[in-house]
Amino acid sequence: MNENIEMKFDESEINKESVHNQDVALVVKEDIEINDDLVTFKREYSMAKHRQCNQCDKSFSYNSELLRHLRSHSGNKPYQCTYCNKTFSRKSNLVKHKRIHTGEKPYQCSHCNKGFVQKNQLEGHLWTHIGEKPFECSYCDKAFKQNCDLLRHLRTHTEEKRFQCSHCKKTFTQNSTLKNHMKIHTGDKPYKCNQCDKDFSMKSYLQIHLRSHSGEKPYQCSQCNKAFAQNTALTNHLRTHSGEKPYQCNLCDKAFSQNIRLKNHLMTHSGEKLYQCNQCDKAFSQNIRLKNHLRTHIGNTYWGDTISMQPL
Repeated sequence: MNENIEMKFDESEINKESVHNQDVALVVKEDIEINDDLVTFKREYSMAKHRQCNQCDKSFSYNSELLRHLRSHSGNKPYQCTYCNKTFSRKSNLVKHKRIHTGEKPYQCSHCNKGFVQKNQLEGHLWTHIGEKPFECSYCDKAFKQNCDLLRHLRTHTEEKRFQCSHCKKTFTQNSTLKNHMKIHTGDKPYKCNQCDKDFSMKSYLQIHLRSHSGEKPYQCSQCNKAFAQNTALTNHLRTHSGEKPYQCNLCDKAFSQNIRLKNHLMTHSGEKLYQCNQCDKAFSQNIRLKNHLRTHIGNTYWGDTISMQPL
């Protein structure tokens, strides 16, 4: 009898314990679900752009992004180069800039082993191997190898030209472009070739010139394997395959594959003669005509090494 009672008691306790465990499991499950919801909420809250700039309508997900943006309003540039004292608003821009001084080029092309300071420069260079320009302008027929080049070009269509040259009143969308233009008036040519006595107003001009010493021709035609030192030369060459003539004269029905040929053609309408002979007082509307004329002074000798031709 006692054993039966004891057994019943044990079963009752076991049943109670089972019910209690189920309740605990349910509470734990609810806690886990609440915690999961809290984690999801925190993640979504942190991703939301709820940090508003008090000087414009931009908003950001993180305080660090907002602080970085605020420097664009204040002009604060706390990161200074130890080589040239140039300052930057972002540490990452300082790191990239220092590579100009150190010569470090961590991004290397797997096709030709050429090195680059920035990753986007390597990405843009890779298009020279396949000859494609995937970033097309929606306003005109120009195309670009890199998205950053397209964005810069789009400003010529959409942005006001706020930066004006004090010498000739020509206007530009970017201050950096104005600075480069000013060198035409000042004659400043800070980029000197270390292999000859030539100097240049822009670094890109020097880089192109250096290929005349090295023989490097990185821009290769995908249709005939002909190679060129400049990308513009490749672009012009590709039109010999496609037959494209995008430069249309607005005074007659002639069209040209190169802008310089259109400019020379327009002089036949205006009568303007920019190409002056430095041996006599004759002038010509086209460069090729000046070249032909120069032979009358020096016979059939190659004129290029003897007489330099300068447009007025």
